[in-house]
Amino acid sequence: MSALNFEIVHRLPGTLARAGVLTLPHGVIETPVFMPVGTKATVKAMEPFELEDLGAQIILGNAYHLYMRPGAELVAEFGGLHKFSGWHRPFLTDSGGFQVFSLGFGMEHGVGKIAKMFPGEGGGEQLAPPRLKTAPKLCKVDEDGVSFRSHIDGSLHRFTPAISIQIQEQLGADVILAFDECTSPLHDHAYTKAALARTHRWAKQSLDAKTRGDQALFGIVQGGAYEDLRLASARYIDSLGFDGYAIGGSLGESKADMHHILEWVCPLLAEGKPRHLLGIGEPEDLFACIERGVDMFDCVAPTRIARHGSLYTQDGKVSIRNLRFRHDQGPIDADCGCTTCKRYTRGYLRHLFLADELLFHRLSSIHNLYFIVNLVKQIRQSLIDETFFEFKAAFMTRFNAKALV
Repeated sequence: MSALNFEIVHRLPGTLARAGVLTLPHGVIETPVFMPVGTKATVKAMEPFELEDLGAQIILGNAYHLYMRPGAELVAEFGGLHKFSGWHRPFLTDSGGFQVFSLGFGMEHGVGKIAKMFPGEGGGEQLAPPRLKTAPKLCKVDEDGVSFRSHIDGSLHRFTPAISIQIQEQLGADVILAFDECTSPLHDHAYTKAALARTHRWAKQSLDAKTRGDQALFGIVQGGAYEDLRLASARYIDSLGFDGYAIGGSLGESKADMHHILEWVCPLLAEGKPRHLLGIGEPEDLFACIERGVDMFDCVAPTRIARHGSLYTQDGKVSIRNLRFRHDQGPIDADCGCTTCKRYTRGYLRHLFLADELLFHRLSSIHNLYFIVNLVKQIRQSLIDETFFEFKAAFMTRFNAKALV
């Protein structure tokens, strides 16, 4: 019996968008949903009760980083991630597959999930062939798994599908992911095809290694920006009987490429299972990807840009460092219901940021996460009300207006 139940409560005619209810061992989630990223069993600068207060329903933990520190065995000793961290709602853990990329070709190619994720976006530049090393790789991929050096102390470690599943079972998340190889947008078709063959073998091995009945296992669709590979991956992963799906890896040279990938993949994945797009979460992406059939999102961007002084508003992003906010006694966003906007002024937040006070990280993260989490909730309601396109047009017109930079 599956550890999850997914019910679609409304479909938006003419699209793949749907509103659903996902039931997991630690709670019920309304989809579409955005999950804050708690890499090390904590969303940076945030307490669990603050995440609950702003409306978060599920958070993502990183299997690689938790394996490295404090260790999956220690987390298991505490009774799993929920008891260890104090977050008692659902958890999802990744498999370590992204670290195969970020510690390997991500370092060699100078490409990351956020920075330069879409190398051709904006400037019209073409993808270059793989460059000479910008940094030494810390991992080596072979047919059976990955050997890597710790980014903490240089010690040697090994991940295979069975080891990844064992680690995630010790961590005890509600949803775990199959072990995969995430490729770079600079990889050619031949390398991506070879990596996909490994990912497909590892997907089957991940299923075979799973022992816990109270965890849902998602298979990961890979294949880069190549249509033939994405189609083949969607069909194969769908055939294996996973509880749900994640769509990962390189999503192309531009966001238009990402849209094409979703248009290829989502129609081939079983209608009655949830679909998670890994590492995406900007406002415009949420609308575009939900419309194309995505149910779940995670992204570090809201908290990362918050710590650097960039804040979401209905009128676009603002940089709190700007001099115009020095005497500003209004909230970040007058239309926002977060505790930061209810209690603090732009002038005070600017002071905290310029003074490098830790409180700024907390208050800015609360605001940005509230903005994104509740934007997705509003999108969900617009699907149910069948006002999605009107809401999208109104939001994006205002959000793309000149921001208070």
